[in-house]
Amino acid sequence: MSKLRVAFVAPSLRILGGQAVQADRLLTAWRGDPDVDAWLVPVNPLPPRLLRPALRVKYLRTIVNEAIYVPGLCREIARADVVHVFSASYSSFLLAPLPAIAAAKALGKPVVLNYRSGEAPDHLERSALARAAIARADLNVVPSQFLVDVFRRFGIGASIIPNVVDPKVFRFRARDPLRPRLVSTRNFDALYNVAATIRAFRLVQDRRPDATLTLVGGGPQRAQLEALVRDLKLRHVMFTGQVHPDEIARWYAANDIYIQSPDIDNMPTSVVEAFASGLPVVSTEAGGVPAILTHGGHGLLAGLADYETLAAHVLRLLDRPDEARAFARAAYERCQTWTWPHVRDQWLRAYRRAVLGRTHGSAPTLSRVGADPRVGPTEAVRPARSHDAA
Repeated sequence: MSKLRVAFVAPSLRILGGQAVQADRLLTAWRGDPDVDAWLVPVNPLPPRLLRPALRVKYLRTIVNEAIYVPGLCREIARADVVHVFSASYSSFLLAPLPAIAAAKALGKPVVLNYRSGEAPDHLERSALARAAIARADLNVVPSQFLVDVFRRFGIGASIIPNVVDPKVFRFRARDPLRPRLVSTRNFDALYNVAATIRAFRLVQDRRPDATLTLVGGGPQRAQLEALVRDLKLRHVMFTGQVHPDEIARWYAANDIYIQSPDIDNMPTSVVEAFASGLPVVSTEAGGVPAILTHGGHGLLAGLADYETLAAHVLRLLDRPDEARAFARAAYERCQTWTWPHVRDQWLRAYRRAVLGRTHGSAPTLSRVGADPRVGPTEAVRPARSHDAA
């Protein structure tokens, strides 16, 4: 049997976010595989040198990007057996997944749509166009039960294939002793509410003056987060800036407790990486986080923006290090099903199912899934993000 040719339509690592990281990990894992030949079709192609200054101009860069992306997309899809489309929400959906779905349909290629945004409830509620396009995919794959449930509310089926983690890169280590060294690896965007993490750290440092906080990431809120650290008179806070995915494992290895405080999320790669690295996790209960982190089983959860409870949870771990290590061990055991040997077979079955469905003419149609009559035809448009709540 010849290899399945799979075109990955996704951001390249020029955009450091959940979609790009997961796409890169899957492409790396497929390299040399006997069953799949996969390659990247970047939604953010690097333009010719003369056009690169346009990338610094807000709307012009979108025009230049689409002018290069769409023709290249058609060429690459034409040689594929199946098209694996990574998808976020709002205007990102319009600019990248939607043209890929349309091109694949025009060329008669099956589409596996890999929707990954924690903003799905609002996006699908507001956008009839997104619901219709997603319903026309040959197969919808999401990384969490949270998104399965969201899709179901709109009459759209989806299967779960989790985010993948490499235990050879993210190495488990029991924290004994457990030090008050906290780390967060979320980008500095409003939906991740890193400010709540910083406010929680103020309360932790009141009790543990030797506590440290390492903030790994970048984004539009960096200046105001640095100002918040100054206003709260915090010590031992490090902003590392954006870190390449190949380097991020060392920041987990150097610290002892993982903390995050998103308001919107899905199956965050950061939590999976923390699990694999042996860090006990404290998080808000945003989106799909409770589906992978059971409170009191794999870590501790707080309400959205509840930095006081986040701080109390961190202090609880420090006061009860045996409990913290038990959480970390249970989380590590859970993430063993998110390693490549398990995830590979799930993706291979998905690709074959999509191809078989197209061959037998059984792809989903709009008449089968239907559009939600509650919302009119106006498409929800919000600014495209440089990452996703994956």
